[in-house]
Amino acid sequence: MSNKFKENLRKGIFSYTSEISPERGSDFSKMKAVYDVLKDTVTAFNITDNQGANMKMSSLAGSVYIKMLGGEPVFQQTCRDRNRMALESDLLGAAAFGVKNILALTGDHISFGDHKHAKPVYDIDSVNLIEIIKGMNSGIDMNGKALNGATDFLIGAAVNPESVPLEPQLLKFEKKIRLGCDFFQTQAVFSIEKFIKFYDYYKNFPAVKIIGGIYILKSAKTARFMNKNIPGIYIPDEIILELENSSNPLEKGVEIALRIARGIMPMVHGIHIMAYGIEDAVPSFIRGFEKKN
Repeated sequence: MSNKFKENLRKGIFSYTSEISPERGSDFSKMKAVYDVLKDTVTAFNITDNQGANMKMSSLAGSVYIKMLGGEPVFQQTCRDRNRMALESDLLGAAAFGVKNILALTGDHISFGDHKHAKPVYDIDSVNLIEIIKGMNSGIDMNGKALNGATDFLIGAAVNPESVPLEPQLLKFEKKIRLGCDFFQTQAVFSIEKFIKFYDYYKNFPAVKIIGGIYILKSAKTARFMNKNIPGIYIPDEIILELENSSNPLEKGVEIALRIARGIMPMVHGIHIMAYGIEDAVPSFIRGFEKKN
């Protein structure tokens, strides 16, 4: 089976990824509606895994569904909710259905979500998970036992270029690379200056592909909520003021996102566009981005 996302990265074709969140239920209709909006402009679709520690349909089921529709899913897998055996089992299930892309995540702590009484697992972290996937791609499980059919995942992970302090993030970033990570999607970028500092370190690893995270903000209220509730995110006051003083905050949010995307474009191999609840803004955002580039 072909993997357009992998081929684009290999050939140096600038790629767009975005996100589709499964529903809190068994109905696929909203996922399909978002897919239909994005399918003509987005290369691959991250299927989120109980995003923000909130219970949703599984990323595995969502990834298989998007694959059935003809899309290229990125199967997100967090270590928060599963032990190593369950993670390996789901990886084999994804591979059996032709899912080719994986994003290995540790996962936001359960205390941020809607099941605060649940017990977090964290049997392993995203670094260990990358090592497991690399082994499964070579035909063995984490105990060294042969698989009846190896996996063939393009292995991705997350990195936060705006982490404070940055040094521990860079050490983990390098460790993930050395264990076999093929690409990284960054958390949302709001400071080009901070991204440049990250890029100065990343230049030591030119074989690894970087997809820069771009968040389309729809209001100052949304920005403040993210600053307060989403780990690792800091939206500068000047951006919040731009949104607050605008007569059309969503239009201003697209303008800000375009400005940041153009600023980091020379340093990345694609952009990962996050637009929760306003996914219909993504195609016009991409058209505007390409018009100026």
